[in-house]
Amino acid sequence: MAAVVSAGVFIAFEGGEGAGKSTQVSRLGEWLTGRGRAVRTTREPGAPTAVGPALRSLVLDPATTGLAPRAEALIYAADRAQHVHEVVRPALAAGEVVITDRYVDSSLAYQGAGREIAVEEVAGISRWATGGLRPDLTVLLDLPPEVGLARARGRAAADRLEGEPVQFHRRVRATFLALADAEPQRYLVLDGTRPVDELAGTVRQRVAELVGEPA
Repeated sequence: MAAVVSAGVFIAFEGGEGAGKSTQVSRLGEWLTGRGRAVRTTREPGAPTAVGPALRSLVLDPATTGLAPRAEALIYAADRAQHVHEVVRPALAAGEVVITDRYVDSSLAYQGAGREIAVEEVAGISRWATGGLRPDLTVLLDLPPEVGLARARGRAAADRLEGEPVQFHRRVRATFLALADAEPQRYLVLDGTRPVDELAGTVRQRVAELVGEPA
């Protein structure tokens, strides 16, 4: 199915645990808002939809045990389908800049490579769930899993994905990088160990070109 053309701009932030996605989403949203742009910041899983919070709890709560990898992939796809239907497409149609903390690439990396399901199968589910909607720009914050996990686990108790062994997270990282290598024109790959302010400045420069704002 072909992607639906939208009036707004769609930006996704991707990366492993502790990469700093939430911080950069917030920084970019604040900068664009200060420039007078209508901005919608959101996240996956668990966007503020009718079912998002419940699905987020289900897939990330360590108390959830025995969840089959394919069932997990389908739950993420359901969350994303509702997210796109209820939040992303309406905001884009209204001309807003939508900035999401995780999108399809996270499923390809985590539920695909991480859970050792064929990435192509997860991609097919994701295309169907989103109606083919793809970001205009994907910012990948890359860092070694050991560094990111130390950051994430230092903030709070590990969730279901953070608690996976480092080999799982190495597969996740490799898949993120492979996706970016396959489509470099749509990605901005940054070293997630760089200072927050430096990263934010580099992101602003790329987004300024995309939305027609001076950096």
